[in-house]
Amino acid sequence: MTEPAVRVVDLRKIHGAGGVTVPALDGVTLDFPPGTFTAIMGPSGSGKSTLAQCAAGLDRPTSGDVTIDGVLLNALNETELTLFRRERIGFVFQAFNLLPSLTAEQNVTLPLRLAGLRPVPATARAALATVGLADRVGHRPSELSGGQQQRVAIARALVTAPAIVFADEPTGALDSNSGREVLSLLRSLVDDHHQTVIMVTHDPVAAARADRVVFLSDGRVAGEEAGVTPEWIARRVAGWDGAR
Repeated sequence: MTEPAVRVVDLRKIHGAGGVTVPALDGVTLDFPPGTFTAIMGPSGSGKSTLAQCAAGLDRPTSGDVTIDGVLLNALNETELTLFRRERIGFVFQAFNLLPSLTAEQNVTLPLRLAGLRPVPATARAALATVGLADRVGHRPSELSGGQQQRVAIARALVTAPAIVFADEPTGALDSNSGREVLSLLRSLVDDHHQTVIMVTHDPVAAARADRVVFLSDGRVAGEEAGVTPEWIARRVAGWDGAR
């Protein structure tokens, strides 16, 4: 039996201290198989972004286990966890988080430089070619559209050949056409490159591009579905506050 790319077991995250605490995650257990695309949805305060941050090693859970590619993150100290994230995990966020003074190529190689490695120009250019920006290597963010900037951010996430790509609202700041391009790119990472993508989104159209949709409510798993349409998802989340 194939081991999951990501496994979270009885994950709990409590914010606050003393007499005022808020449970952001309340016993979440999920497997994310390798080479699959999972969307995570839920209303405001459901814990979806907290789940992604804990599963990606960006935040420590209060209790529970997170295993990525066979490595138990709980067992890593902060230095080890930082190195693991740099080498094995890719991140794409709603805010592109590109440095304005750097070219697309330089932004893509930034994770390698932070890891103390000497970037090979061909590696960055190959990552940019993967996202359809082979002709934009020398452009700075201000010279790129929002969709192109997000694609640079995806190329940056791919440059270390990560086992997992986490995307938190990757189309939230984009127009519909650019959003479709980014979703097609994330879909191709799974279909053509056999990577594992976990995406937080509020958008039924975006979620429908995934292999399955996991719904959270009050920090717990409220269900999951596979092979559903945007219309089905829209009806499922109709009572939520914008599904955020």
